[in-house]
Amino acid sequence: MVTESISKETEKRLLDFFNDVVDPKDLAKAIRQLHYIIALSLVMEEETVYAQKENLKKGFYWLNELAEILHPYLEVK
Repeated sequence: MVTESISKETEKRLLDFFNDVVDPKDLAKAIRQLHYIIALSLVMEEETVYAQKENLKKGFYWLNELAEILHPYLEVK
């Protein structure tokens, strides 16, 4: 896990992205939809997806973490 802070330029680009390009809730929804499609592909054992299984596992984890930061969905209330 990375422990260093993001640069001010990266922070600015992220803020601009979420302020001007996409709503965080919409992006979180899109990430979750992509997760669903990937999961279905894995269940159906699609060869191309299966060949990238390790990359998908890492990507799935980090995209889910981002989705939770953007719009917490799994958090206990």
